[in-house]
Amino acid sequence: MIGIAVVGYGYWGPNLVRNISEAAGAELIAVCDLNVERLAAVKSRYPAVTITDNFEEVLRDPRVDAIAIATPVFTHFKLAMQAMMAGKHVFVEKPMASTAEEAARMVEEAARRRLVLAVDHTFVHTGAVRKMRELVESGLGDMYYYDSVRVNLGLFQHDVSVIWDLAVHDLSILDHVVQERPVAVSATGMSHVLGEPENIAYLTLFFESKLIAHIHVNWLAPVKVRRTLIGGSAKMVVYDDLEPSEKIKVYDKGITLNPNSQAYGENVHQMMVGYRSGDMWAPKLDMTEALKRELDQFVDCIEQNTRPITDGNAGLRVVRILEAASRSLAQRGRIIELEEARLIA
Repeated sequence: MIGIAVVGYGYWGPNLVRNISEAAGAELIAVCDLNVERLAAVKSRYPAVTITDNFEEVLRDPRVDAIAIATPVFTHFKLAMQAMMAGKHVFVEKPMASTAEEAARMVEEAARRRLVLAVDHTFVHTGAVRKMRELVESGLGDMYYYDSVRVNLGLFQHDVSVIWDLAVHDLSILDHVVQERPVAVSATGMSHVLGEPENIAYLTLFFESKLIAHIHVNWLAPVKVRRTLIGGSAKMVVYDDLEPSEKIKVYDKGITLNPNSQAYGENVHQMMVGYRSGDMWAPKLDMTEALKRELDQFVDCIEQNTRPITDGNAGLRVVRILEAASRSLAQRGRIIELEEARLIA
């Protein structure tokens, strides 16, 4: 059994605690939080679990093999590094660190100590996103575009912009589904609350191929939208995370090009571009809870000394884009090159 401690019992911590307590091959050893009332809630529900407000106690506990970190972003680096220096495997909430430099150091530390470092990119483990990757690999043809919208009313964050809060989800999905890495990013946005980070933003990612990706995130929308469109030369996909059942729809629609057309004048474009409109189908999806799959994989990777799908390198790639997008945002959309991102395995 892999002994796991959870650090942070705020918004996401209870979900981690529940899934770890139910995971095969894992044992929930301890929960650490600075809030005494939260710890009391843990004790009432999980009486056998050790509760503490002292992180050092968790590090010293020989029963703890791994630590799941669900604390504010600015604390991730320090806590994760302390955990790995104590010989503990780490599962850290997204985004994995506040800067690319911190994320890179975390990756290096995990590799040096041969520890598993997993980043909680939960959506990557959903049946819908896994199906999208399968479709991209086998049935969509050449990739044309990736377009996502993730908007709602709130929850305003005081320590990070909407990019670091919401776009991180779409960037992690993009990183998993599309194997080609972006080479540059441009971002624009605005804050409508004095002294607070940007609450609306638009990111555009450029690739060496003709693929282009666009991400719209917003805390100030009247409705909640979680929709992604992927366009390929053979088929197109619509992913709507708010759909209760048919989250993925595949459309046999697109265009056909005839570059050898002999038409001239006004008819040349009509002859070069033809339109194809076929069937739509909704594939069956695995409805297993994503966090359960993710934590089960984390435990398996510890036992088998393998790398998780959303390992430290995946987290680093996302943080590099977030950091570059923030620089672009501050410079009103200036394109920031991502040459170093292409060097990440």
